[in-house]
Parts: sequence; C-alpha cells; structure tokens
Amino acid sequence: MNTNLGRTHTKISAIGLLLLTNGLVQAQDQSADYTEPYQQHALQIFRTSIAYRTTASHGEVPALANYLADQFRAGGFADEDIHVLPLTLPDGAETAALVVRYRGDGSSGRKPILLLAHMDVVEAIAQDWQSDPFTLIEEDGYFFGRGTYDDKFGTTTLTATFLRLKAEGFQPTRDLIIAFDGDEETQFTTARTLVTTYRDLTDAEFALNADTGGGVLDEYGNPIFYRIQTTEKTYATFELTTRDPGGHSARPGDDNAIYELAHALQKIEAFRFPVRSNEVTLRYFELTANVRSGELSEAMRHFAANPNDEKAADILHRYPFENSFARTTCVATMIRGGHAENALPRSATATVNCRIFPGVAVTEVQATLERIVENDQLQVQVLGDPEESLTSPLREDVIAAVTKAVHARFPNLPIVPFMTAGGTVGQPVRAAGIPTYGIMGLFMRDEDDFSHGLNERVPVRSFYGALEFWHLLLIELAGQ
Repeated sequence: MNTNLGRTHTKISAIGLLLLTNGLVQAQDQSADYTEPYQQHALQIFRTSIAYRTTASHGEVPALANYLADQFRAGGFADEDIHVLPLTLPDGAETAALVVRYRGDGSSGRKPILLLAHMDVVEAIAQDWQSDPFTLIEEDGYFFGRGTYDDKFGTTTLTATFLRLKAEGFQPTRDLIIAFDGDEETQFTTARTLVTTYRDLTDAEFALNADTGGGVLDEYGNPIFYRIQTTEKTYATFELTTRDPGGHSARPGDDNAIYELAHALQKIEAFRFPVRSNEVTLRYFELTANVRSGELSEAMRHFAANPNDEKAADILHRYPFENSFARTTCVATMIRGGHAENALPRSATATVNCRIFPGVAVTEVQATLERIVENDQLQVQVLGDPEESLTSPLREDVIAAVTKAVHARFPNLPIVPFMTAGGTVGQPVRAAGIPTYGIMGLFMRDEDDFSHGLNERVPVRSFYGALEFWHLLLIELAGQ
C-alpha cells in the first residue's frame, strides 16, 4: 500500500500540468436530434437493457448477458471471442458474466485493456416510483429507469462503442476486453471469478471501470471538473448481536437485548473514526477546493495543506460526501430482534456497514467497534471475507487519453484524481494485480444522483456525450 501511494505521488508530479488546469467551462451543446445510426442503436440497447429486471431476487442477469452477446455477434464479433459465463453465487442465486474480446493486430506489443461494468441493479419498487422503473422514460432532458446510472449506463455505452468501432473497421493495436459482471450490488463474486478462475480471458495491463468517476456539473449544468477514481474504500459489514434470557413482557427488568443493542448503536453513531489521508485524497481536496465555496472550500484547502487541522476536519464532518474521503465511516443499516410481542427479547441484531479507508485493516475496525460499545456480552462479527482495498498508481497514458476525451467536449476542464467511498468491481480487480481506473463518460449534477434510490436518472445529453467520450478514448489508447 505504501509503495503504491509513493508511486502515485511521483505520477502526480509528472502530469501536474494536466491536473492543475482550472476554470469553469460552459457546457457545449451537441446535436439535438441524435439521429446517427450508432446513436439510435445505443438507445435501443439502453432501452432493452433497462427492461431486464437484473436485481438479485429476479435472476435476469443471464438473460441480459445473452441479449448483449447477440448484439456483439450481430455486430461482427466471432463466437470464440464472446463468452457468457453462468455462475452460481454462494447464496445459491444464479447469475452470469459476459466477456467479449476485440482482437487487435498486436502491433503495440502490449497486453490488453480490460473494460469493466456490471449488469445487475438494486431493487426498485414500482409503486414508489413516478414511472415503471424497468421501462426507460425520456422526460425533461433525462432518461429515467433503474440502472440508467448504475450501471447499465456503463454496459450500454461500452457495448455501443465496441459495435461502432467494429462497424467503422477500427483495428486496435492491442486487444480490448469487455468484462461485465453480474453481482456487483451484492457479493462481488463474479468479478473475483473473472480475474481468477477466468484470468486467461481477462488478463490485462490495466482496467478502466465504467462504474465510477466521471464529470461533475454545477447547479446550472456547467461542468466544473472530471474525476478519475484510483482507489476506493474497503467494504465491510458487521453484525452486532446481544443476547439475554428473555422472559414475560409483564415483568420487565434490567436485562433487555433490544435496549442493550440500542445503547451500543448510539455509541457507534456518536463515534468518529480517526482522520486519514493519502496522496489521492489530499490532491482531490486541493483541486476541488477551487470549485467549491464558503466554509467547505476553506476547509478542503486547509485539510489538503495539513490533514492534522482539526478545525478543517470538523467542518468536513458536516458534509457527508466530503467527510467520506477523510476517514473510515460505519453506519447501522438493518436491525432485527425479539420473537413475540408479549415476551422479552432473547436476542437483537444490527447490521453495521463500514467503508474503511485504504490501508486500515478490517480487524482494526472490528476491534474499534468492540471497544466503543463497551459491552463484553455483545458479539461483533464480520460478514463474509472482505478484502482490503488497494490504490492504483496514476498512469500518464491513461491521464493523457482521458484528458483528450474530456477536453474534446469541455476544453480546459480540470482532471482530478479521487477515491470513492462506495464499493465497485475495481476493488477485486485491483486486488488481483490489475491496476484499475474509474472513468465514465457521464457528466451530472450531484443533486441528480439517485442511484440506488427513487426515480434514478441521467441527462440525455450525457448519454450521447458518453458515446463520443469512449469512442475517442479507446482510439487514443489502442489506435495507430
């Protein structure tokens, strides 16, 4: 981890001119009708993909994988380069991965580039939405539907770009490999399998993850910066369980498993994990401070200069998004307990989800939770086998290609490295030794991010802009 951070610092210095570009840029309008054949084909793929209910409980990931495989076959890709890989998850659910190889001529002498996205989505309850979440709706300049952002935006734009390049007769100088996984929102089993069991299909020099990164617009729709994700927090979930003898509810006493658990959760709520930083997060705060305002801008600037500045850290703590870059966070997300309405509870269990700063061990966080609850009778158990997140060193070729693709739409826009608080398939891919960079063609306002929530949406203009972004980027990285 320390070696990676040192290499990151070196790369940042080498490409400083690209990352120091500042200034707001007015959004450039693109064709308003989007009638080009590749645009219409991409829209059809998007619409059809949204209609597949690829949630964990509905099992339609294999159907989507086969639909996309048919698109690649129809687009001229050979059967031997298209792999639909059925997978059974640890909980018994059936899913699938899709791997497609765009063969190059080998003239670059370099290993392939791996392109990542995921086909599964979180559940959406139709009656809670303003429209059917599994029907693509265009309204008021947005596409609405579950997965429009996370992450059928990624699977669609990558698929459409491969098909467009193939139709144009593009011959890469190295192989390009699409790898779409099927359980990113739940277990990451597919991604781990793709880079271990199926490593012969996915081995690459580096990976580009179309599930994170991307451009940020201000409240008026003007682009303010573009983010490249180079690291992410470790995803770990714990269960906290209290147990008591129970008894009749008519005779309550001092022992109550639900109350004991509630007291423990209150202590976790009030606890702040220590401030952490690395080269990527400090660089993110330094550059992003220039496009924020007020106390947040000042706090980011001071924190970047001195991460031991307690006043700056206190201000960042008031802003959940920025605070997530400055420390480990843990939050209660589910609770269950009791066995009858007229009986004292014999047990109560809470699920606590943690996003752990890179370099901090899961066991260290578990020990911290055990210490702060101050209850020897409360059991803290980690669920699954979480892997520690790594940091990928910035690469000049990736930064240069992304900068060219971004600046083709928005000249002089700042390019900013950053860390995500949420988990992505980049984590297991990095852990398998493939440096991974989160980049999307999506530009969106923070207030329009409804991924995992109601009425998920993306701007129509950003969808078509992403097609141009990936087209230029792949030509730049794998063209003559």
